[in-house]
Amino acid sequence: MERQGRDGGKREYVKVAGVESEAVTPATPVAAPRAATGFDYTFPAIRGIQAGREFYVSMCPLRLIPKIFIFDEDELSPELRAQRILNKGRLPALTKYILDNPDDYVFSALTASVDGDMDFDSHSLEGTGFRTGQLRIPMDARFLINDGQHRRAAIELALKENPDLGEETIAVVFFHDAGLARSQQMFADLNRHAVRPARSIGVLYDHRDSSAQIVRVMAGRSNVFKGYVEMEKSNLSARSRMMFTLSALYYGTQALLQGLEIKSDEAAELAQSYWEAIDKVLPEWAMVRNRQLSATEMRRDFIHSHGIALHALGRIGNSLFRDSTAPSKWKKRLAPLEKVDWSRSNSDWEGRAIVGGRVSKSHQNVTLTVNYLRNHLGLGLSPEEQRVEDAYLRGDA
Repeated sequence: MERQGRDGGKREYVKVAGVESEAVTPATPVAAPRAATGFDYTFPAIRGIQAGREFYVSMCPLRLIPKIFIFDEDELSPELRAQRILNKGRLPALTKYILDNPDDYVFSALTASVDGDMDFDSHSLEGTGFRTGQLRIPMDARFLINDGQHRRAAIELALKENPDLGEETIAVVFFHDAGLARSQQMFADLNRHAVRPARSIGVLYDHRDSSAQIVRVMAGRSNVFKGYVEMEKSNLSARSRMMFTLSALYYGTQALLQGLEIKSDEAAELAQSYWEAIDKVLPEWAMVRNRQLSATEMRRDFIHSHGIALHALGRIGNSLFRDSTAPSKWKKRLAPLEKVDWSRSNSDWEGRAIVGGRVSKSHQNVTLTVNYLRNHLGLGLSPEEQRVEDAYLRGDA
């Protein structure tokens, strides 16, 4: 289809991958072609200014993302690249997130530098129309992602399994490519102040994860936890009156319910029942609630409210639930935990739950803590647990 351009030339508009593009016919014989291909990508866009430089924000169909946005060459040395190497280990989770939540996934904008001309035709020469219009980029321009390369790769993988997603869009911020140094600086600036939110607030706001839903309910209604769970932070200050963090309770409950094929409401009841049974063999928890002991003193002198203990207790409970010989007697089998010395002064914890005077929640330390509790309960160790235990006893841990 032909339309008259603002410069008087005739423009033939075509559709390429869902985006309207144009082939340019100069108005006079002396006008030079805009690009070697003669074709442009045309995006509806908004023009903005940052640090005195123009940039543009547009919406791009997902099916076009893998076709026009490229990665920097992985084989180049870091000082010659403008972005990190793609971590392919992150892609399955990101791809699964899109595919499992087609009705409510959320992706933030991609940021890209364009090595090529960018022409912006505004809707008007003044007012709000000056900032809105059509952004034209030659098809032979080079698009380099400054931020969002993992999102781009996940989109490509998701489209292979669900091509219908190609009709949806993602916001893209276009900057002029001002060279390698500028692109590297953009990457550094975009990531300089990025702060991962605390795991607790992630659990608090996650309405997809069944374990997150369970611990939120428990934290609000269980007599053991109500009023004593820090819902936002994943670390407790020395003077905090809270006994637990929501993230610690989450990981403990997740370990407790791991692999159990039960309905969500049954899982919630079972989890609450288990932690209330644990409360009965850990008298200090009740002492804090009865104001006979402060939460600060308990956390300072004992380890059973720390994340490593909750995680280990969750794994112990999971083993008891899976024991087919006496599935209904798990509460009685917890009784020996009353004899466990949970105080930090107990030298048995050194190297298991405490390293260099500090509680450690590494995978190895969680396993060593689980082993210690299994021995008190008369439970056997798995081959992997036995391997970690043998290394600890040899002094290799």
